[in-house]
Amino acid sequence: MKILVGLSWGVDSAIAAYLLKQQGYEVVAGFMKNYVSETWNCTTYDDSKEAIKVAEFLGIEIQAFDFQKEYQERIIDYIFQWYKKWVTPNPDVLCNSLIKFDVFLEKALEKGFDKIATGHYAQLEEKDWIYHLVRWKDHNKDQTYFLAWLNQFQLEHSIFPIWHLTKPEVRELAKNIGLPNAERRDSQWLCFIGNVPIKNFLMNKFPIKKWEIKTLEGKVVWEHDWAYFFTIGQKHWLWLNFKAYVYRIDIENNVVYVCDKDAEELFSQDILVKDWSRIAEEYEENFSLTWKIRYRQNPPVECCITKKEGTQLNIHFKEPQWAVAPWQVFVLYDWEICLWSGIIS
Repeated sequence: MKILVGLSWGVDSAIAAYLLKQQGYEVVAGFMKNYVSETWNCTTYDDSKEAIKVAEFLGIEIQAFDFQKEYQERIIDYIFQWYKKWVTPNPDVLCNSLIKFDVFLEKALEKGFDKIATGHYAQLEEKDWIYHLVRWKDHNKDQTYFLAWLNQFQLEHSIFPIWHLTKPEVRELAKNIGLPNAERRDSQWLCFIGNVPIKNFLMNKFPIKKWEIKTLEGKVVWEHDWAYFFTIGQKHWLWLNFKAYVYRIDIENNVVYVCDKDAEELFSQDILVKDWSRIAEEYEENFSLTWKIRYRQNPPVECCITKKEGTQLNIHFKEPQWAVAPWQVFVLYDWEICLWSGIIS
């Protein structure tokens, strides 16, 4: 079987390529050039050099793929459009479904590869020709949340080789075999863009427009750079002399409202999820499931579907949930198996 590994600068994709080669697959590395900029602290050039080092160390061919046009149209332009509507998107979810497992997969199949592989922290299980996305062994690093928009075709043509290892085990293996990037830290950056805070990136498109930050009672407590830059539950960039969290964003009047972390305005027990799509399983209403509205939410929280109509789901949480932000990705689980995903309305 011929496999194209999406090789970044990181240790996870490097170990994925190593394991596949050890298992006897015909392995080729693919480096995606998605974003290049002189404005930001762009890492693409350095990342490509690191990927070449890894490929040479492993003794595998490396090919470059230029997806800058697709990335601009599908990710960057999309992010700006969403923020313009005071919506906070999730770039990693978009990048996986629209770039890595779409155009990269398409190119791989065109070139005669059978599958693509990545260093994502997730498991794939196939049963009766149905592919199930399963939470990773190390739940603290599980990335099924970011992969929940993938469909059966994408999963059928994908492999996640490090599914059986924890992150410390990945690091230890990298050190033991002498990988040149064994000590390189994990990225916390915007997907493929580089070491730049999202606010600074947005300010390139949305210039500063200062206005008021108000409390629940309507008292003006400070000013902000523009309401576009905030989302529900956010505490960063408020610069207040007391602890506060965003609970409402008034884009029309450019006002940000804040409250105490425990204020009831920040809690929700029922939400509407739209544009949902299922990976494999179908479940009836009132079936008890679990869910995530953010990557670091562990373990997933119990909920049930109270109504299903068209592409909309009514979700009832067993307990009120804090800072449920509109337009974030909602992912539904049957404990370990990732079932559905949608957008919080």
